[in-house]
Amino acid sequence: MLRRFRVILEPNESAGYTVTVPLLPGCISEGDTREEALANIKEAIELYLESLQADGEPLPAEEAIEEAVIEVTA
Repeated sequence: MLRRFRVILEPNESAGYTVTVPLLPGCISEGDTREEALANIKEAIELYLESLQADGEPLPAEEAIEEAVIEVTA
């Protein structure tokens, strides 16, 4: 079954990227390039979902997420 997950890709201060998955707490990865970071998070997501299935936990649905952008004056 094909599942889609929203990821957040953030450039690191030194180099490379950190990627997180808001729907999967603790699912995080990094890569030296954008492409490497996205490939690494795909693998991390697959392992995360395998772990949930092995533990009999339900797989989260992306439809449960609401998205908003907040503007703050600093």
